[in-house]
Amino acid sequence: MTKSISLFLLGCVLFFSCTQSEDISPSNATDVIKEVDPALFLPAGIVGTITQVQKTLSNGTTTTCYKITTTKTPSDHAMGPWCPTNLTDDASKGGVWFEKGNLYDVDGAFVKNLSTFYNDAKWKLYNADGSIRVTNTKEACQAAARPDVDPMYNNYCVECQPTYFSNIKMTYYIPVKPVKTNGTTSIGGGAQGGIVGVAFNGINFDPPAPTQAILGAYTLAPMDDAGGHVNGATGYHYHAATGKSKKVEQADGHAAMIGYAMDGFGLYELLDQTNKEPTDLDACRGHYDTTRGYHYHVAKAGSNSFIGCFHGAQGSVEVTTN
Repeated sequence: MTKSISLFLLGCVLFFSCTQSEDISPSNATDVIKEVDPALFLPAGIVGTITQVQKTLSNGTTTTCYKITTTKTPSDHAMGPWCPTNLTDDASKGGVWFEKGNLYDVDGAFVKNLSTFYNDAKWKLYNADGSIRVTNTKEACQAAARPDVDPMYNNYCVECQPTYFSNIKMTYYIPVKPVKTNGTTSIGGGAQGGIVGVAFNGINFDPPAPTQAILGAYTLAPMDDAGGHVNGATGYHYHAATGKSKKVEQADGHAAMIGYAMDGFGLYELLDQTNKEPTDLDACRGHYDTTRGYHYHVAKAGSNSFIGCFHGAQGSVEVTTN
């Protein structure tokens, strides 16, 4: 079965819309526009071969796109762990969680301290014997890993195993040559249901996790150290770029490239090789240089976001579950 991604299926309640703003980066006829390079994708994460097809972009433009179908299993790093199972567990037994721009190790001590961390006595994800309540079946995962968390799983650490949804594949249609727009499109306002882009290992960079719904149900949905976790809509996906997936180092010391946004512009790490952050990023977290053309730099890993908006017309995504 093939279906187009919707905001509901993604499990992220996003109330963003398309917004137009002043064109805030170079857009004259002499600008360098870098085409997507399919050779950068890791073959182990690709189903079949990458081909070219004609597709309509989010602005109504019909153009040549790369059709990239992925397996949803990263070949360059392990997945998990996510939830510790006991208050005595150290950081090696759990993943990470973001709050106010920072990443925190989800170990047993973190779980025990949640009522203090969030200043709310209702937090208690553990039993009297120190064991932590974890969603350990597919059914429990599906009931808890959604915006309207089943009350049965309040005060649970939510963990979904990749094997629960191993039949999911994703097909990305990304313009071969990015089509720059005069305005910008908000994340969630594009045709592809909010997906930001794809890493070179085939894993999707997702829109912000619905932390208000997660925390409102007194649940925690940790990511692994690669910034990813699993849901029933798109399988394993990223909410943070932590440097674990394939990167392409730049000869001039610029930040490494980690994938492509859905509009075909490159996605780069936050920091360059001297650990400096660019100071001239626009509202979409993009800027221009003559080597890479217009491109984006992802936000800090704890920010629950990658880029601020799209500055190009986006392609689309299909999910297959067969």
